[in-house]
Amino acid sequence: MKIFKFLKGHILNLVLALVLLCIQANCELTLPGLMSDIVDVGISQGGIDSSVPNEIRASDLEQVELFLSDDEAAQVEAVYSAGSGDAVRTFAGSEEDRAALEAFIGEAEMMVYQINQGIPIDEWAVGEDAETIEALEEQLGDSVDLNELIALSEAAAAADGRGVEIGPGSLYEMRRQVIESLGDTGDSIVESRAVAFVQDAYQAAGVDLNQVQTDYLLRTGGTMLAYALLTALCALLAAFNASKTSAAIARDLRHDLYQRVLEFSPAEMNRFSAASLITRGTNDIQQIQMVLVMCLRIVLFAPCMGVGAIFRVITNSTGLEWILILAIVLIAVAIGVLFGLTMPKFRIMQKLVDKNNLVAREIITGVMPIRAFGRTKYEEQRYDEANRELTSTYIFTNRCMTFLMPMMMVIMNVTTVGIVWFGAQGVDAGTIMVGDLMAYINYVMQVIMSFMIITMISVMLPRADVAAERVREVLATHSSIEDPDPEHAVTRERAEGWKGVVRYNDVTFTYPDADVPTLEHISFTAEPGKTTAIIGSTGCGKSSLVQLLPRLYDVTEGSITVDGVDIRSIPLEELRRFIGYVPQKRMLFSGTIESNIKYGDPSMSDADMVEAAGIAQATEFIDVKPNGYQSPISQGGSNVSGGQNQRLSIARALAICPKVLVFDDSFSALDYKTDATLRAELAERASDAAVIIVAQRIATIMHAEEILVLDDGRIVGRGTHEELLRTCPEYLEIAKSQLSPEELGLDAASSPQEAAVLEGGER
Repeated sequence: MKIFKFLKGHILNLVLALVLLCIQANCELTLPGLMSDIVDVGISQGGIDSSVPNEIRASDLEQVELFLSDDEAAQVEAVYSAGSGDAVRTFAGSEEDRAALEAFIGEAEMMVYQINQGIPIDEWAVGEDAETIEALEEQLGDSVDLNELIALSEAAAAADGRGVEIGPGSLYEMRRQVIESLGDTGDSIVESRAVAFVQDAYQAAGVDLNQVQTDYLLRTGGTMLAYALLTALCALLAAFNASKTSAAIARDLRHDLYQRVLEFSPAEMNRFSAASLITRGTNDIQQIQMVLVMCLRIVLFAPCMGVGAIFRVITNSTGLEWILILAIVLIAVAIGVLFGLTMPKFRIMQKLVDKNNLVAREIITGVMPIRAFGRTKYEEQRYDEANRELTSTYIFTNRCMTFLMPMMMVIMNVTTVGIVWFGAQGVDAGTIMVGDLMAYINYVMQVIMSFMIITMISVMLPRADVAAERVREVLATHSSIEDPDPEHAVTRERAEGWKGVVRYNDVTFTYPDADVPTLEHISFTAEPGKTTAIIGSTGCGKSSLVQLLPRLYDVTEGSITVDGVDIRSIPLEELRRFIGYVPQKRMLFSGTIESNIKYGDPSMSDADMVEAAGIAQATEFIDVKPNGYQSPISQGGSNVSGGQNQRLSIARALAICPKVLVFDDSFSALDYKTDATLRAELAERASDAAVIIVAQRIATIMHAEEILVLDDGRIVGRGTHEELLRTCPEYLEIAKSQLSPEELGLDAASSPQEAAVLEGGER
């Protein structure tokens, strides 16, 4: 049912599938009946499918009417053309009239046929006393001719002495008594002897019996062919519908899943590993798509076929139903045992696939340090362990399921043998016709095959069930960073007039599931045209601080405002549209240099792109490339150096002309000359933007208007470079580790206060 829930938006396709599969099942279930007709009627009965002859001599029809009641005889006369003696009378009624006559005319034809064939008196004089039978035998002998019987009837009716009164009324009663005496086998005996009478009547009327048989075989064969073609057409349409629907569902699932992933904040990304998200977006959805195809094509078809076959088995009783019941019970027991063994394994299989993908991804992405540290053998063993665990689970489930098919085949073949064995006895006794037995075997096989189909599909269902749960888990996870309520959000017109004044107001931030805050009581202001720099030791919270501005995370306490407006009241799209953010981890996308620089706004002009590249100092290596801005970029920027990658990332942020520029340690891969030139260009050509720089190098930030020094999540110093050298030991320590006292301006000519700070830093 979890799989079928994905069809919620495709109800029409589901209904169409049901209609097509029901038509297909009905057509396939009709074919065994037609095959039975060909065997029983077309071959055994010479193509005569009705006890009501289309053509018959008047004299033969008169003989039949002797054994009918007055009302029945009137019905017969009403649908046949006039004629007498050897004249041929033609059936002129409708199919409804034919059906009405078939209810009784076959019994009369059987009586005429038996008498004309010559039978002992006591076989047709049922219900008469011994004296009557003895009198008949004295007059007619052991057998009777129908003409003699009619003559005797007329003479007896006129005589006033000893005799037997035999006429139309008494012959009708005799027919009724004969039929009652036949018991359960009566229908088959009546049908076979009525058909024999019709054959003789056709021959006497000059009808070509070979042509009758040929016409019936062609007609029935053509009907079978039409049903087969309709079955094929429905199967094709059902397969097309199933494939199209499942592909559309998989497409929508992939779209929804990746749309949801793109909305995730880093908190949600950390909840699901990258390997798991990739598996859920590829392997899991592929499992769902494959099972949906099977559901719409086979899982729905098997019950239609099975229920239809069971209905036909029940409505065409042969006394062999117990064989089918026994087979179904055996199949149910076999399926229950096997699923009890394999179901737990199926439920952990997807987790093992995740683990395998995680290890493989880690090895592939970390191949350089693996080789550098000579850990190739260790990583091979680690992957082999994960691979063996997954493989052993596959092998166990597959070995268990291999028993299923042989077991089902044994049950099916034993069932077939049982039907043939007991059915042959029915054929011998005359209670079952050969064609009916063949059709019954087909119906029972279709029931068993339906169970086999569902069983084989059920092997895939547990994995698809787990896959569906995993995909739904991602879709049900909402980002902790949400857009504000539209009623209270800042309008687009208001956003257009922002200047870009960023203010942190007593901000405290704690990572999800963390015990202690990462940042505590942070307050500062970044203004347009000025540079605010952030420096500190590794792990002090520098990157966390700037990630709060584009709302990659939300503050735990306090607030961040832009032009006095809390950023939580600004729609995310608008907020991030005027913030140019260069993350610490560089990432270029596969494409060209142009597509990467224009990533934030593909519609920007080439002039703006070139200007951004010039500020970022990227033109010096772009211009020397043969294809310039059309030069290809590999995934992740693996075909450019670290410095080139960083400059392109900076150009991408500058190209959207943001009001706020955030550089999260984005100059680390640049040489000092390029670093200085880039900062000079920023000061000149991006003077209207508030610039926030996170850096490790003093040289990158020493000219900033305000420098914040972080230590263990707190601001321990703020001011200009010169002020911090005099007032902040932590800053001085960082500066001394990178620059000489002469470069810092701390020489013998320094003031006593600077010398004291330097001396304290050295201690």
